[in-house]
Amino acid sequence: MIRASAELANTMQRLLIILGIALLAAGIFWPWVSRFPFGRLPGDISIVREGFSFHFPLMTGLVISVVITVLIWIFRR
Repeated sequence: MIRASAELANTMQRLLIILGIALLAAGIFWPWVSRFPFGRLPGDISIVREGFSFHFPLMTGLVISVVITVLIWIFRR
């Protein structure tokens, strides 16, 4: 029981470190990353009216989900 808990803690630590590095890299490279068309892909829902705007990045979310799924699948092999 204690061994499983220690392994879980190590896994969580690695995950948090990797997420932190990824967020740091995204922040550093934001001027270049913001030029990618994510958030403006065909299939994203955008409604703009007087005094109201609504944006739902449906296709962007799907693309990001597929990319993350493929990366996880590659790293687990």
